[in-house]
Amino acid sequence: MTMFETRELSTVPDDIAPDGSEIRLVSIVMAGGSMVHCTLKPGQITQAVKHRTVDEAWLCISGNGRLWRSRDEDQETIDLTPGTGASIDAGTRFQFRNDGDTPLKIVIATFPPWPGEAEAIRCEGEWAPNV
Repeated sequence: MTMFETRELSTVPDDIAPDGSEIRLVSIVMAGGSMVHCTLKPGQITQAVKHRTVDEAWLCISGNGRLWRSRDEDQETIDLTPGTGASIDAGTRFQFRNDGDTPLKIVIATFPPWPGEAEAIRCEGEWAPNV
């Protein structure tokens, strides 16, 4: 048995996130975190959520969209284009949308590993969701 694990990105979603985006597993869950590939189709807007206990680091790898984040008195909306990185701390409300005509694709690392669907709490966002 080898200590290394390798995974090919699936052509179909492995899961649908609580916000409605498509999730494909990138890595096996490790002690410190987990990683997924997220896809949002053109014109789609996710359900706004906040996480109970996990922090996330995002890297947009293709497409064009926007990410809204809000915590306490602070809020901002940023453009998501290839090469854009963003952080989402536990307790931060967030929502994202695809404003382009190609899929919006984001690699998301979660710390600690994603514990399951109960981690995400639906909340009010910036836009009306359609997924």
